[in-house]
This record gives sequence, structure tokens and C-alpha cells, in this order.
Amino acid sequence: MAKLESLGIKGLESVHWYVSDLERSRRFYVNGMDFTERGVSSPELEAKGKQKSVVFQAGQIVLVVSQPVGEGGRAWRYLRKHPDGVGTLNFQVEDIEKTFRLLEERGATFINDIERYTDEKGGKLAQFSITTPFGDTTFRFIQRDGYQPLFPGFVAHPEPRGGTNRYGFSHVDHITTNFQTMKPMLLWMEHVMGFEKFWEVQFHTEDVKAQQKRSHGSGLRSEVMWDPASRVKFANNEPLRPFFKASQVNLFNEDNRGDGVQHLALIVKDILTTVREMRDQKAVNFMPTPGSYYDVLPEHIQKLGIKKIDEDVEVLRDLQVLVDGGGEHSYMLQIFMQEGAGLYKDQRAGPFFYELIQRKGDQGFGFGNFRALFESIERAQQAQGRV
Repeated sequence: MAKLESLGIKGLESVHWYVSDLERSRRFYVNGMDFTERGVSSPELEAKGKQKSVVFQAGQIVLVVSQPVGEGGRAWRYLRKHPDGVGTLNFQVEDIEKTFRLLEERGATFINDIERYTDEKGGKLAQFSITTPFGDTTFRFIQRDGYQPLFPGFVAHPEPRGGTNRYGFSHVDHITTNFQTMKPMLLWMEHVMGFEKFWEVQFHTEDVKAQQKRSHGSGLRSEVMWDPASRVKFANNEPLRPFFKASQVNLFNEDNRGDGVQHLALIVKDILTTVREMRDQKAVNFMPTPGSYYDVLPEHIQKLGIKKIDEDVEVLRDLQVLVDGGGEHSYMLQIFMQEGAGLYKDQRAGPFFYELIQRKGDQGFGFGNFRALFESIERAQQAQGRV
């Protein structure tokens, strides 16, 4: 199809979480991730929306985390169906009227019309929301013209609280979502959002033909869609036969009780320093990588055409950081944190996790690391007796 006119997205402004335990999230982001606590929701907004919220930030990463206060609010409705998870993705746009018009012409389903607000200094904000094929995750589009609060009813702390971003978080690299069937979503992303295909891959964590007696495995098909103007990327997965039900993509869907956001990839400036300090603080857990990965890493680097990396393989082994790429001295370094339910031993915390990534020239998604992630998740599920 012909290329569609851009919606005018400037970037991902913030991610809105719905959680069952706000104090637990506060400890995780402030103590574990060293995010700054920027502010909270006003008593008036809490009474109106029936939820209380805290805003955390590190670099350009802004997270709004809300817990229900009584029944009937958005967070309460979301958590009746799902464990803790991402309920709304907020995008800044250049022209709210244009974005609304284009989405209306393309058949988007609107939750509301454009809402307009003015702050105490005359700054203006306009916003509206739409439903999506991403389970119960909605999209909100926001235009700011000098409007200072993060959202209407936001009360900023006079002085920053909590962390100082000592781990060097920069911004969200991409959003990864899991679906039982992703084709409808891909068509929606293309025909409604105007996104384009960026990358795709499919694989199975085991060679099924060589192991006919095998009864499980994390097969998947993945396709990355992106908005070239803003460089916002969505990596999307679905299970691949023959072990559909045992695939960890399907298990995510079961744990999340529907399609949804599996993880956010966060850019860091120096991943080795970040991971080393995080491990020393013992505030977060990372998914393990077997030693065999590093035994063959030098050969793997040559096969990929990277040829040479700046890091010592033994340091990578010690920290369990992954390497992938596709060109001479063009690569990326990655590691994946443990999912919430495993970290807290509480199914209400959900199957979501964070990825840390440092890009050193390569802008892809790394087939080898993609596979390593799914093998790591599968090992964890085997340890739990789930596959």
C-alpha cells in the first residue's frame, strides 16, 4: 500500500502502569532502579479517578504508576482482568487536530474527543485516547504548548525525591508486545497508525526435526514495526508451532490474561558499569545466561561480521551481558531483568520485565540475543515445572 501521511508523533512521552501495590513499585524504581520521584496525583484527581499515582523519571524515561483507590477507576478495571501491567502509552504529537483527523479517517476507535487544559501560567495541553489491539493497553496522544504539569492534577514535589539516575538510563529504545495472533495488530499498525515494517524473524528454541520426542519449546514469529519520523519501535511476537501452548509467548498471554506489553527496552550509556553496580546493590535480578554462550562468543562475533568488540569476553561472562550485531565493529550489548512475578514471588506482579541495552552502532534487534532471551525464559519456566 502507499505510504500513509505521518501522524506527527514526536516520541513516547510516558508509560502509564496500573499496579496492585504502589509502595512496592516505589521501592523498586527509587531503590532498585535509582529513578527520581517527580510528584504525585492531587487529592482531587484521586477522588475523581479513584486511583492514586506516583511519577518516576530517569533520563527521558517517565513512568506514571497508579494504584486503585476504591472501585470503578481505570486502574481498578484493568486489574480486575490483568496482573500489574502497562495500561497506557502516551505519545507527544506536533498537531493534535491533524493526528485526530488522520486517525478518524483511518477508522481508529476513540475513547474520547480532544480534551483541552490550561495551567496557571497559561500553558496549554490537548489530548485524546484510542483503543488498540494491544489487549487493554490504550494509546494517548498529547500536544503541549508550554503546559508544565505532566498531566492535569499532577502535583510536582518542590524538590526531587529518591534516586539520581546513577545507572545512566537514557530513553526507551523499543516496546515489546506478545500476541496469540499478531496479524490483526500488524495490519492496524500499518493502516491506522501508519507504521512501517522494520525487522522480522522466526525461530524455535530447539531444532524440532532433530528432537522429535521433544514436547515443548519457545517457538515464535516476531515483527518490528516503527514510525520513521519519531523512531518509535514496537517489537511484536506470536507463538510458533508445533508447541504453541507450551511456547513462552503463549504462557505470557496466559499469565497476563490477554495480549499486552511484555517488556520495555531501556537505553543505558555504559551497560557494564550499570549491571555491575546493580548486581552489587542486589536490588534487582537478571535472567541467567549459561556459560556455553560465552564459550562460543568469540566465534559467534566473527560469524556475525562484527569481528572485534571493545569489551573483554570474560567480563561479559561474569556480568552475563549478551552481544549481537550485524556489521564490522557495529554491535549492541543487552541483558534482561527478571519478571515481576518471579522477583516478588507474587503472580499479581505479572510477567512484565525490563531489558537494558547499549547500542554501539547496531540498530537492529539481534537474532542471536532474541533467541537467547527466549531460551532464558524457557529455562525459568522449566524450573517452575511449567513446561
